[in-house]
Amino acid sequence: MSHEGGAGALSHGAALHPKITTLVALGAAGACLLASPVFAQETLSPDDVAALRAEIATLRAQLQRMEGRLNAVSAPPPVAPAPAKPAVSEITWKGSPVISASGGRSFKAKGRIQTDIGLVDAPRALADRGLGTSTEMRRIRLGGEGSLGAGIGYKLELELSDNVVDLVDTFVTYKTGPWLLALGNQNQFQSLDELTGDTSGSFMERAAFTDAFAFERRLGLSAQYERGPWVLQAGLFADDITALANASDGPAGGDENNSYGLDGRVVYAPKLGKTQLHFGGSAHWRNLKRVGDTATRYRQRPYLHTTNSRLIGTAALPVREETHYGVEAAFVRGRWHGAAETHWLESALKAGPGARFFGGYAEVGYFLTDDTRGYKSGIFERAKPKTPLGAGGVGALQLNVRYDYLDLNDRGVVGGKQDAWLAALIWQPVEYLRFNFNGGVLAYRDATPLPNGDRDYTARVAGARMELDF
Repeated sequence: MSHEGGAGALSHGAALHPKITTLVALGAAGACLLASPVFAQETLSPDDVAALRAEIATLRAQLQRMEGRLNAVSAPPPVAPAPAKPAVSEITWKGSPVISASGGRSFKAKGRIQTDIGLVDAPRALADRGLGTSTEMRRIRLGGEGSLGAGIGYKLELELSDNVVDLVDTFVTYKTGPWLLALGNQNQFQSLDELTGDTSGSFMERAAFTDAFAFERRLGLSAQYERGPWVLQAGLFADDITALANASDGPAGGDENNSYGLDGRVVYAPKLGKTQLHFGGSAHWRNLKRVGDTATRYRQRPYLHTTNSRLIGTAALPVREETHYGVEAAFVRGRWHGAAETHWLESALKAGPGARFFGGYAEVGYFLTDDTRGYKSGIFERAKPKTPLGAGGVGALQLNVRYDYLDLNDRGVVGGKQDAWLAALIWQPVEYLRFNFNGGVLAYRDATPLPNGDRDYTARVAGARMELDF
């Protein structure tokens, strides 16, 4: 058995290296000689045995050194350390580049372009050059939004409108779980139509009561809680930042403007099968403080913003407090959507009983293409064409109709009433570009008088808007 083992060792060594073959052969031969009976019968001197043992030990040491060298040669190369991740880990597209980095950091440039043309066909007897045909750059907005990590986000937008630059959404947020806190210039949770973005609305302009009741962004602190179908919103607000600027110093602005208000909104938005439902309500209270030393007017344009004329509106009122509240309902199901709101505003005057005004609308819309209206977190969002232009389709085509009502008459205050029947055709060739065509008939009562004293008449409007949003 020992000879066979030696031959096997020799054969294995020859396959590895000639030197190892020789060493293995000599070691095996020596071992065999020592172990064989013939060799054991021979007489060896003690010196010969010692010399042979020393030679075998030397061969073993050489074998160990050669084995170490072979192990070093045959060992796998060292694994290089993984390269460090770059600071920017991803760039995606969402209307404009979205840069995302490690640690939850991100940045996205934002912008908006809206160009309008409009026609107000009112009785010729009205001596108002602001009526007729006019055009305007409705909005130019630039800014950015992003996150700093640890749940902290921000948004900053500057808007050029009416040749004046204003801050619009400008705030810092903190999100943790279902909670979202915001500090800065922001909306006050007034109504569904007001909170829905103007580039994702169903008409060129919002419902008449939103403008007549002076819904606007204001500087404040807000909190939002969203879980499942529930959205709860509340905030404490001062005035809009333009009225707070030192350039607006005096009783109506600057350091003398210490008005404040409380606002809240509740939305329940369950989904039943393929139907998204929306039910909501909001309540608002504002103390005008020294701002009440100046007059407040509630008024409205003949729908289009291209004209600065107002055919209905109250006289200047010494308003001390405002309390207003509204209810909302809406649905989205496939190509169809519908929405309706009512809103009441009570103005407490410094003298007299005050007045209570009312506005509301109801609308329904249908996509002529296989598309649907977006909805998320208690508001409507932009549609996303399933087959955009350039990808085998024409984009999204949507037809909407709306009835819009505003009543500014109450308790001796005669501001006028408006009934508007409006229609809109919206073509969205790609996700971030829309062309909005509107038309309608407005019936007025107690409006701006004609030269003959008549205050009840009809106006017709038509308008178109190109809007790019990213």
